Amino acid sequence: MLKLPAAWSGSIFNRPSGHTRSWLYATICRVAALFLFSGVPFCRLPHTRRRAWIFTSFSFFWSLPLLLFEKATLTWHKISGKKIEKKLSALSKKEKRSHLAVDTDDEIIGYVVPVFRSSHLATQDLMETQEEVKEEGVGYVVMRNLFSRETDFKMKTVKKTRETSMRESAERLTLSKKMHEKAEFQKKMNPDSLTHPPEFIVKPRGQTVWEGKSLTLHCTVAGWPKPRVAWYKNNVLIDAKAHPEKYSAESQYNMHSLEIKNCNFSDTAEYGISALNVKGESSAFASVIIKRFKEGEEVIERPYGYSPEYGVTFNTAIIDKFDVSFGREGETMSLGCTVIVYPTVKRYQPEIVWYRNGVVLSPSKWVHMHWSGERATLTLVHLNKEDEGLYTLRVNTKSGFDTHSAYVFVRDADVEEEGVPVAPLDVRCHDANKDYVVVTWKQPAVEGSSSIMGYLIDRLEVGTHHWTQCNDTPVKYARFPVTGLIEGRSYTFRVRALNNAGVSRPSRASDTVVAMDPSDRARLRAGPSAPWTGMIKFTEEDPTVGVVPGPPTDLAVTEATKSYVVLSWKPPIQRGHEGVMYYVEKCLVGTDTWQRVNTGMPVKSPRFALFDLAEGKSYSFRVRSCNSAGVAEPSEETGATTVGDRLDLPSVPGPVVPIRNTDTSVVVRWGASKEVKNLVGYYIEVSINGSGVWVPCNNKPVKGARFVCHGLNTEDKCVFRVKAVNAAGYSGSTAESEACIVQASIAVPSPPTGVTLLERVRDYMVLGWQAPSNTGGADIRGYYLDYRTVKDGVTSKWHELNLQAVTGTSYKVTDLKENKFYQFQVRAFNQAGISEASIPTVTLECKEWTVAVPGPPRGLRVQEVRKDSMVLLWELPTFNGRSPVTGYYVDYKEENGKWRCFQERSTKHTYMQLSGLQEGVSYRLRVHAKNLAGVGGASKPTDAILAETRPGTNEIVVDVDDDGVISLIFECSDLKEDSQFVWSKNYEAFTDTSRLTIQTAGGKSRAIFNDPSLDDLGIYSCVVTNTDGVSASYTLTEEGLKRLLDISRDHQFPIIPFKSEMAIELQEKGRVRFWAEVAKFTSNCQVEYVFNDNIVHEGKKYTVNFNKTTGIIEMFMDSLEVTDEGTFTFNLVDGKATGRTSLVLIGEEFAELQKKSEFERAEWVRRQGPHFVEYLSFEVTPECDVHLKCKVGNIKPATEIAWFKDGIEIEEDDEDAKKIGKSDEVLTFDIGKLVIKSEKAQRKKKPETEESPSKPKISKKDAGVYEVKLKDERGKDKTLLNLTDAGYQAVLNEVFRVIANSSTELKIVSTEHGIILYSFVVHYIEDLRVGWLHKESKISHSDRVQCGVTGEQLWLKINEPTEKDKGKYAIDIFDGQGSVKRVLDLSGQVWEEAFEEFKRLKAAAIAERNRARVVGGLPDVVAIQEGKSLNLTGNVWGDPVPEVSWMKNEKPLVCDEHYTLKFEHGKFASITISAVTTTDSGKYALLVKNKYGTEAGAFTVSVYMPDDEAEKK
Repeated sequence: MLKLPAAWSGSIFNRPSGHTRSWLYATICRVAALFLFSGVPFCRLPHTRRRAWIFTSFSFFWSLPLLLFEKATLTWHKISGKKIEKKLSALSKKEKRSHLAVDTDDEIIGYVVPVFRSSHLATQDLMETQEEVKEEGVGYVVMRNLFSRETDFKMKTVKKTRETSMRESAERLTLSKKMHEKAEFQKKMNPDSLTHPPEFIVKPRGQTVWEGKSLTLHCTVAGWPKPRVAWYKNNVLIDAKAHPEKYSAESQYNMHSLEIKNCNFSDTAEYGISALNVKGESSAFASVIIKRFKEGEEVIERPYGYSPEYGVTFNTAIIDKFDVSFGREGETMSLGCTVIVYPTVKRYQPEIVWYRNGVVLSPSKWVHMHWSGERATLTLVHLNKEDEGLYTLRVNTKSGFDTHSAYVFVRDADVEEEGVPVAPLDVRCHDANKDYVVVTWKQPAVEGSSSIMGYLIDRLEVGTHHWTQCNDTPVKYARFPVTGLIEGRSYTFRVRALNNAGVSRPSRASDTVVAMDPSDRARLRAGPSAPWTGMIKFTEEDPTVGVVPGPPTDLAVTEATKSYVVLSWKPPIQRGHEGVMYYVEKCLVGTDTWQRVNTGMPVKSPRFALFDLAEGKSYSFRVRSCNSAGVAEPSEETGATTVGDRLDLPSVPGPVVPIRNTDTSVVVRWGASKEVKNLVGYYIEVSINGSGVWVPCNNKPVKGARFVCHGLNTEDKCVFRVKAVNAAGYSGSTAESEACIVQASIAVPSPPTGVTLLERVRDYMVLGWQAPSNTGGADIRGYYLDYRTVKDGVTSKWHELNLQAVTGTSYKVTDLKENKFYQFQVRAFNQAGISEASIPTVTLECKEWTVAVPGPPRGLRVQEVRKDSMVLLWELPTFNGRSPVTGYYVDYKEENGKWRCFQERSTKHTYMQLSGLQEGVSYRLRVHAKNLAGVGGASKPTDAILAETRPGTNEIVVDVDDDGVISLIFECSDLKEDSQFVWSKNYEAFTDTSRLTIQTAGGKSRAIFNDPSLDDLGIYSCVVTNTDGVSASYTLTEEGLKRLLDISRDHQFPIIPFKSEMAIELQEKGRVRFWAEVAKFTSNCQVEYVFNDNIVHEGKKYTVNFNKTTGIIEMFMDSLEVTDEGTFTFNLVDGKATGRTSLVLIGEEFAELQKKSEFERAEWVRRQGPHFVEYLSFEVTPECDVHLKCKVGNIKPATEIAWFKDGIEIEEDDEDAKKIGKSDEVLTFDIGKLVIKSEKAQRKKKPETEESPSKPKISKKDAGVYEVKLKDERGKDKTLLNLTDAGYQAVLNEVFRVIANSSTELKIVSTEHGIILYSFVVHYIEDLRVGWLHKESKISHSDRVQCGVTGEQLWLKINEPTEKDKGKYAIDIFDGQGSVKRVLDLSGQVWEEAFEEFKRLKAAAIAERNRARVVGGLPDVVAIQEGKSLNLTGNVWGDPVPEVSWMKNEKPLVCDEHYTLKFEHGKFASITISAVTTTDSGKYALLVKNKYGTEAGAFTVSVYMPDDEAEKK
């Protein structure tokens, strides 16, 4: 019986019974429809899952918002009447991904469906948490009692009313509508479906907040392609990036939000969001109201930070702030700020907290803190590099907090000896035990004059004054285990760095650490136990004295470097009451000899460090425990541990980018190290560009990839580099950054000036302005314009004109109203921000100017007058018309002639060269400007100009002098006293004077090209002032520039060209040939052979030759000696031309060439006797057989050939001698195939008489050093192949390659259990890595999906496949370097055929497994004496239980007095023949039959008489 408390009045359970059942019936219909809609087969769910599914679906869609609306206590009465009360919470315990909507009183008012998760995913999450929900949800308790089979629930048939029927019908229609909406939503959210316009799934809601608070508007938009959104305030676009202090917009996974920070009264507006894609646009709006406090108004919500305890809101101001500080080791530094908290409240003080790098500081020996009530002071006593970092003062009040931060730099103290490193830092102790502790530290920033060789660790026992060095050999790692401590004593440690110049000063001492058991330390930290009760109890225990402890457990190698190895283990479980100590033993891998390491002194701690191990060797370790009773058995030994460093140096950080910050600091960014483990941090170094002196910016490693380097000098040009550091050491330094000048970063520009009206029409105006005089140190990126209206002298508020910045200095203001008055102002912006507004314009009336076309050009002038050409220049028109000027037309006319246009198309330039004129004819010229509206009026014509070339007229001449300098020369004979040569390019004044150098002397002017390039192409003109139009021009084209550069090069560098520079060639017997080939020369060309500035001549050592027919120069040397290291040169002289080619042979290059020469000579000598043409190597055949082979030459029958393995010759009677072969001067050694562990196991199982296969196999025992030697009276030779370690691994990799490439394409076969994908390889070894992939994801082994190998078959079994198993499968086989993939697409027809075959085989297997059969119990022949009774029982099997019948001589038997036929338990069929006679002899059969098949168990009965038996005897 279910009883509900009165608090549930009005809920669904207090409805009339008929209504309640009808409601429940409709809900169940909805749940069933949900199952059909989501595609989950309900019948396949287990019973508990069905109930959970009903509950979760019930509560998810309908019940949860109603059932959880009211809090109540549910009382459940069992049939026995015993009452159990359980208070149920409305929320789950863990509240995972809570989608419940609650109001201000934490009452649940609804359920929020996650928009971007489809229903089946949400349902799946609910099913996964059903075990938690079913213990807490009220709905589950209700549904369990409604649907449980054990509940004694009686159903009544109630006649439905018309109202109930109509309501159920309406609910079914609602459910159908929701299903349709869900289908449409999933269709829209599917990227593969057709595109559709944006749609707001969740629209932003209007909000009302108090002034000073922040609010966030949220919405969710669906659409494909993904819509782009924009936020608006009163239909004005919001630029969140331009106002980050006010707005913050985010978009993630189609969920968009706009945060409005620190709201004020002006933020009251209608906010909208617009979503746009190629299919359309959609918008949504929400109203935001900002409430302001009034005097005397009682409000529930107080301003942010209001303290109800004191009734005020505390405000904090930090003044007199400490700045970036610099100190030196050993000094004392104080940091302080003045803190003002207002209003002042008696007996209230704020909380002052100091931080260093985000870690709270506490008073200590090195740190002192003081708070006077107004000023907070932090004093750092005896500075050390550990004190470097970012210091933060935080002032906590009841209304919030305020902070101030600045960096403190600590420089190293002066070193006592030049070149030694500085002291390490941050020494710490870890893993302290009874006689053992691990000491770590950080490497210093400065290594000194040479790299740090290692570190020395010192210890000091507390209470003494003598430091003891812990290690004799310096350690490279910044980590060292210290042993030999005395239990119960306290120690401190320090570290010193060592390089070639000496030892550094010691670091700051570490904190004190006590050598004691960690459990004792934990017990001491826990504090005192419960107070003593005054009662002591004694219990008698079995004596444990004399008990030998058990072996230690969990032995492992925790650290392994080339300097030491650290072992750790757990104490034995059986150890008695007395202390236990330990002996450590080591064994070199490959031997069986165990050596005790600490024979003289057993250790007390379950930690031990082993030193003086051979680097590169592998060891195993074990530990024995001991006490006064004896030594225990050894622990399990560790695996093989190779002595060597496990931690690699960090990789070099990424490129360094410096950014200007202030006059004394630079922000440095860099790329993090990609390959690094246990990164400690980075050191940044700075250098004045070109000085080569590097100084550290930080003396304490910093993490992250950004650092502000302070303390730099203004206007210094600095470069930076970074290096990473971890326990293994330093990485290499990065490349130098680009040079950065130390100066303040950019600022906002000054306001633009000269805002004027350029054009106006009825509904728009064109404004122009001048760029700011001060750009703020950065390029101007654009301009923003504001406008305001003016009516009767009263101005309105300023409004934004353009949301997108204007890049030019003019702007067309549209959508204005005719005959209205406006004022405008302009703001410029750069990378730093937006400038102040310009001075507003005068009041401008918007009305149309009547002229649309541009005005006439002005300032026409003519120069370079020749007999057939002249050049006309002009200036821009004053008025451009309605649109900008797009071109110009030039008209000309002869004297008393008509005006004609000179060109067909307009020109954009303000100059034009008129050619094709008639000599002696006078011309007048004029110019028209045009725009989009049309062609404007003509300019004022020029005076008549006679086309003639005046006497003495000169043209600009191009000159290339002997030094290759290219210049333009113009001479003037009519030069006056104040005349000047004015040069221009493209008839404009020079803007880049670095391109040309003008030299004028007398009547000649020279324009010299400083660095001729394509940038210099154009028209160069020169005008002489105060003359009668003396001018000329020269057009420099790309082709002309190329020709001039070639001439310049020939003049400047007259050299003899080489077709081939000097090269070197090794010839037979190690002879060296130096040669070069000359491209162009005469018969007078002479060659000088030079070695190290000394001329050499032909003789015994050198042979020289110059073939003037081919131009090849040669010099030969029979051999290279040590004295031949240097520079070889061929100097050529051919008249004025010279040539030189050199070859430098020094250092490693010379040594390598000399080595090759000697090798060639030795090879020549070697080839005179028996020798190896091809040295010993290995090959793997396609069958995976491994052969060693080498090719020999110049051998005789008497030549001795000997094979060796590991230095031992293989004799003829050795087993390995059978593997040696020879054919056609090729020696082979057949190793065989790699043996598999499974094959080894099979060999062990074979009987001794069975012979193992004769085919050779390769295994680890075949690894070794193989050698072949040749020898006869002419000489000897040998070759060697190392097949150990790397060599053996190379063989394995080649085998892997052959196996991987031999794999067949994936094939598929169906079985009664599922589908098998398989591929065959030529051979398989256990070390081969094979992986299976499904849809590019690795397949994990499970009971349903299994992979394995059978023989040479690699297979993947998919048991009981489903639709989820469709897709692309791939097998990934390791080939020694990469991998080989074989892919099969298990989908479409392939899937259908395989799946149908699986179902057929499964059905056949079921039929075979369940068909009727006789499984035993019946003999083949029965002989029985006449008169006796015969009883036979047959075992029968079948599902369903088969039908049973008996046959005699193929005729059915009927049960009667003679034949008794029984079938019991569905398994046993028996026949009893009483008093058999001879007529009972014959063939009998037990016939069983069911729907899967029929089977007969036949037997023969032979009845004999006693007399016959006697005769037989």
